[in-house]
Amino acid sequence: MSKNRHLLPFEISLGYQIRATHRLFQSYLQSKIGPYGVSLGMWYFLRVLWEADGLTQRELSHRVGTMEPTTLTAMRSMERSGFIRRERNAEDGRKINIFLTDKGRDLKPLLLPLAKQVVDDSVANFTADERRQFLGLLGAVQKSIVAKMGTAPANEDQS
Repeated sequence: MSKNRHLLPFEISLGYQIRATHRLFQSYLQSKIGPYGVSLGMWYFLRVLWEADGLTQRELSHRVGTMEPTTLTAMRSMERSGFIRRERNAEDGRKINIFLTDKGRDLKPLLLPLAKQVVDDSVANFTADERRQFLGLLGAVQKSIVAKMGTAPANEDQS
């Protein structure tokens, strides 16, 4: 065992535990949305588009917190799946706007309840008060990190 391991064992590493929890969330969510032809990569873009359809690729990248090449790859895949259509911006031909198709829009009432189930299942053993406290604590951790960094990260991950 490494001498440095004693400095921050996995059992007490908040970052490690949050990452492990996030990976479990993603795996569980993927098991729910996968049968609908939606990958985790698509999920984050769909969540944003359901709230703000017609964003540019750049705006979408910023809101999801991905690099533009990653967004472009996801948009191509989502377009092939029939979830979105891309249109050149009428005012600025360099920009591409992303719009949900009926198929993409119709996923919202199917998939959001599944995502809510994932969240609810994850805290099934919490009381309502414990859930509020937990969310408050996570918010406090995020606020502390933002204060140390001096700026908030671009993405607001929605799972």
